[in-house]
Order: sequence, then C-alpha cells, then structure tokens
Amino acid sequence: MTNRPEGDARAARNERREAARQRAQRARTQQKRRQRGTRLGLQIGLGVVLLAAVAVVTLVLVDSVKPAGPGPSTMSQGGITIGQDLQAVDATAAPSPSATGASDPVRITMYVDYLCDTCAQFEKANGDYIASLAESGAATVDIHPVAVLTNRSQGTKYSLRAANAAACVADRSPDQFYAVNQALFARQPDQGTSGLTDAQLERIVTGVDGVQDTAAIRDCIRDQTYAKWVDERTADVTGGDIPGSSLSEFPGPPLVLVNGKQYELTAPITNDDFRTFVVSAAGSTEATPSPTATPTPSASASAG
Repeated sequence: MTNRPEGDARAARNERREAARQRAQRARTQQKRRQRGTRLGLQIGLGVVLLAAVAVVTLVLVDSVKPAGPGPSTMSQGGITIGQDLQAVDATAAPSPSATGASDPVRITMYVDYLCDTCAQFEKANGDYIASLAESGAATVDIHPVAVLTNRSQGTKYSLRAANAAACVADRSPDQFYAVNQALFARQPDQGTSGLTDAQLERIVTGVDGVQDTAAIRDCIRDQTYAKWVDERTADVTGGDIPGSSLSEFPGPPLVLVNGKQYELTAPITNDDFRTFVVSAAGSTEATPSPTATPTPSASASAG
C-alpha cells in the first residue's frame, strides 16, 4: 500500500505555507520601504524648513549689523561747520582748537538733540549771538545733531527723524543749515508727545528762506535716508567718541565747547554768561564782535 497521496498533500501544504511566508515577507519589506521613504521625506522637509528659518534669521542679523551708509559729505565728522556769512565750509579747513590764536576765528562746537528742552533754551538765548559771530567771520560753528532722546516721543522716534531731516539739509542745502537748525528748535514739540510728523518736518525745513533742492529733501525725510547714520553717530558720541573735544564721556545735550573748552550751562541760561565764556576761551576780546541784544529766556536750564 502506498503513501504517495498523503505525501503529495503534505508537500502542497508546505508549498502554500512557503508562498504565504514569502508574501508576508515581501509585504513587510514594502512596508519598511514606505516607512523609510516617509521618514526620509519628513527629514528632507524638516531640513528645508530649518534651512529657510536659518536663512531668514541670517538675513535679519545681517541687516541689523549692516553698517550705516555714509553721511552727508558736509558732515564727515558727524557735524557741519558753518563759517562766514553763515555758509557751510570744509571742516578740515577750520583751525583746530590747539592751533587757534587770538586772531583766529573762535571755534564753537555744539552737540544738540532737537527734542532736548535745554538745547532749545540755549538756542533761544544764544542762537542769534552765535550766528553774528559766524556771519562776521569771528567764529566757525560746528553743529552735531544727535538723537539721544529717541525713546521720548511715544514710539515715533521724533529725535531721530528730526536729526535725519537736519542731515538732509546738510546734504542738499548746506548754506541754509544754520537757519534750519534755528527753525527746528523754534518749533520743538514737548517731550512725551508724538512730536511732529514727517510732513510737518518737511514744511518747517523747506519753508526756510533760501533752502535748495526741496523735492530731494522731502524724499530724504520720508525715506529717512540718514536715520541709520544718525543712530550710529549717536552711539559713537554717547560711547565717548566726541570730535572737537578731549572728553571721554558724553555729558548729554547740549554739549557746547569753545576752542575745545566745555561750557558749563547756567540756570537760567543767559547770553551774557556765554559771551563772557567765549571771550575767556578765545583769550582775547578781539575775537568777538560787538555784542548783540541779549535775550533772556524764562525757562530754567533743567536737563533736556
């Protein structure tokens, strides 16, 4: 009697089990491939997202540390120099304090912030007198606009915007800078307010007699062309880099120097006191013209 049929049946069952095992193995292999593909896709996607994030952060950091562009050519040391007839002159041509003699023009250097109360008081008391010295050729005047009070105008950065506007004038209409400087102080807003708008700044600046290239100045104010430069110069000054001075620390605006000597503000600020200081710093009364009428400000010389 033979067992062939039973053997054939057993072989058939073994073949079916082997086939099922192979199918299960192929299914597991395909599943693993799909999972690896999914993980790889997620990793690639995450990598792309991370690279994009790194690129954005890098651009932000690069933009934040990007140095400011050059300032106006008339303000190579951060300030503009006003000379005879109130015309802008090459700062390098003016005598340095150490080389100034009795017959040389007195050199007056001022660091001002257009939101600084005390700066406005000093301008009211002495602006016309300083103008008379420069106009006659008895003095040169260096004016350095800074923006140390930028955070005192409800977030509008008025101090910075006003200094930028002054730099726009220094660039496009430098011979009218002194008059614009006076106009900005005459229309000074109160600290703690939003200050003047760019449109109001434009009207003040371009409304000064003789201002040239008004369209370009308006664009410069709107674009804040020199805002980064002003911010950088302000950081340098407050960090102790104070051209025209031997000071290592910035005392705050207004900083007024005559032939490199710091003028200590009085309370109240008077023209008589400053005129006496100018004469003393110059070393001779011949360095000043006949005094003009002395305005007396009612405001006290409190820190701006």
